[in-house]
Amino acid sequence: MNRRLFTLAATALAAFSLSTQARAADELRVMVHSSFSLPKPLLAQFEAQNGIRLAIIKGGDAGEMLNKLILTRAQPIADVVFGIDNTLVGKALAAGVLEPALPQTAEAPDANLGAALAAVDYGFVTLNYDKAAVAKRGISLPKTLQDLTLPAYKNWLVTPNPATSSTGYAFMLATISAMGEEPAFAWWAQMRGNGLKVVKGWSEAYYTDFARNKGAYPLVVSYATSPAAEVFYSKEKTPESPTASLNLKGGVFRQVEGVGLVKGGGQRATALKFVDFLRSAPVQEALQTAMWMYPVQAKTPLAEVMRHAAEPTEFEAPATQVVAGKGAQWVARWTKVVLK
Repeated sequence: MNRRLFTLAATALAAFSLSTQARAADELRVMVHSSFSLPKPLLAQFEAQNGIRLAIIKGGDAGEMLNKLILTRAQPIADVVFGIDNTLVGKALAAGVLEPALPQTAEAPDANLGAALAAVDYGFVTLNYDKAAVAKRGISLPKTLQDLTLPAYKNWLVTPNPATSSTGYAFMLATISAMGEEPAFAWWAQMRGNGLKVVKGWSEAYYTDFARNKGAYPLVVSYATSPAAEVFYSKEKTPESPTASLNLKGGVFRQVEGVGLVKGGGQRATALKFVDFLRSAPVQEALQTAMWMYPVQAKTPLAEVMRHAAEPTEFEAPATQVVAGKGAQWVARWTKVVLK
């Protein structure tokens, strides 16, 4: 679930290492973010049907992955890329690392990522709460983001840093999209004064500081599918999730992930088949409990456990052009307001 930025030095080193790998004639190089996961039999089936070997290159967080593609665009290290989302597509297009056009689905026009990417899955960054921790505090859940600035909710929320986490970045974008830039940063300043905890990434926030995992914070910035994952991985096989989503206005961001061809990459015909593969029925079903995202193909049956992951009815989805133009500026301002 967690994806975004990293140090330039580490990027350059990893990119150089990847660029020196031998390239086989019967190999399709697939760059993916670190959260990519599909059942091995599905990947093996694609290889057998197309007479190709898949070289899956894990590029780290989605932002890290994109930076690797940018650094190596003169000598592309992949033929196809999965995991560029609606927060990063503008940067990818501006950098010229994607082939400019791919077929788009008519079944999910709201998930359109533009001509260069075909949508594969989507999810929602939102607040999760630990039911037991909230009950223990004896305080009703906040009804608005502004409520979280009240003394009663001091030291309630932990969030990943937008500068180092795509989860934190998406949540910041949601607040700005809903409130407007000035009110949003005023809210963040109030949250700083009310005990907001900021950590590097989603894993640290969820598995260290979130109350569900013996941390001190009843609320965490996470995903709408996290409660379903809690049930799926529970050793006790509980019928209900110990956590739930708190979908407050301005606190929900719709993330859409896509697949596209790397500009200058090879194996174009097979790469296009891989695009179709990621949007095929078996993959659309499998990705729900492999990557904890919703399938973009509307007719895909949902996994039974996804009943614990109700989709928010209201969410923010700012234009990719706006995000590309102002995202870095907003992160810099957020850092000054919240951390300095």
